[in-house]
Amino acid sequence: MMGMQAANLQNLPENYVMKFWIYHAMTWPQISYVAEDHKGRIVGYVLAKIEERNENENEPQPVHGHVNSISVLRSYRRLGLAKKLMILSQQAMKEIYKAEYVSLHVRKSNKAAIGLYRDTLGFEVAKVEKKYYGDGEDALSMRLELKDI
Repeated sequence: MMGMQAANLQNLPENYVMKFWIYHAMTWPQISYVAEDHKGRIVGYVLAKIEERNENENEPQPVHGHVNSISVLRSYRRLGLAKKLMILSQQAMKEIYKAEYVSLHVRKSNKAAIGLYRDTLGFEVAKVEKKYYGDGEDALSMRLELKDI
């Protein structure tokens, strides 16, 4: 978890306290993955969860996954690691939890990530969430149906 947090701190403006990492690792250990270099150092990760059902809703909601964070160190980008990490997580969501879809948020300005999610992995923009991030930037809320994987 320390390696995942280090990659997060190095690459992303949204950072999490260790309690957050531990909670995910203990609750949904099967759907988060890391990529390591030849020395065993973590060079990328995907941190995911299963959205819990809201007991107060009248209609049962489908089980779905959510990608909280994904990051690959700059020197390891463009090698297909992010795609592989995402696919592993999506497959586990579907096989283990029977998730129907996966969602994520991405900064509207992050063109590289949007290209990966939309063009490579097949995500679609579900909606724009205004001022989602702490600095006021909008987020694209994206979704991928898992029926075809």
